Amino acid sequence: MELDPIELGDDKTLLLVDDDEAFLKRLAKAMEKRGFSVETAGSVAAGRAIATARPPAYAVVDLRLTDGNGLDVVEVLRERRPDARIVVLTGYGAIATAVAAVKIGATDYLAKPADANDIMNALLARTDELPPPPENPMSADRVRWEHIQRVYELCDRNVSETARRLNMHRRTLQRILAKRSPK
Repeated sequence: MELDPIELGDDKTLLLVDDDEAFLKRLAKAMEKRGFSVETAGSVAAGRAIATARPPAYAVVDLRLTDGNGLDVVEVLRERRPDARIVVLTGYGAIATAVAAVKIGATDYLAKPADANDIMNALLARTDELPPPPENPMSADRVRWEHIQRVYELCDRNVSETARRLNMHRRTLQRILAKRSPK
């Protein structure tokens, strides 16, 4: 099924809010190549400030940020710009948070890692249609590896703490971390 996207329109402003600096830079560059005028924020406070001062037509907001919940940014955007198309991203996909994001006003909800094409499809999808499934979704092994890496980073690269949180033996975790990422 070919998705019938809405046009980007005259207002191409896009706010990206994520505390993962490397991901934020990559996504900003990719979205600029797709015609957006991108502004970035690395925290809830910065995202709220931009949303208040210069509410964009589009936004991509991470759910969990170091200084709070990305849904706070979504609320400000909805108040300041009701027609904004907002996609919420998270590494912690759960039905409850997806429902909360949509109730607050998000247009769509994507699990990390989402690529620029998935995000573009979600931002420009007509609200009465579902975006198509990804062309080449990640394998279950890759999703597991990404989750382990995320928890490892959240634990400040502490193997023992990561193993405890994942309910995994420390040596098993060390072996996983020593290997290359699966495809």
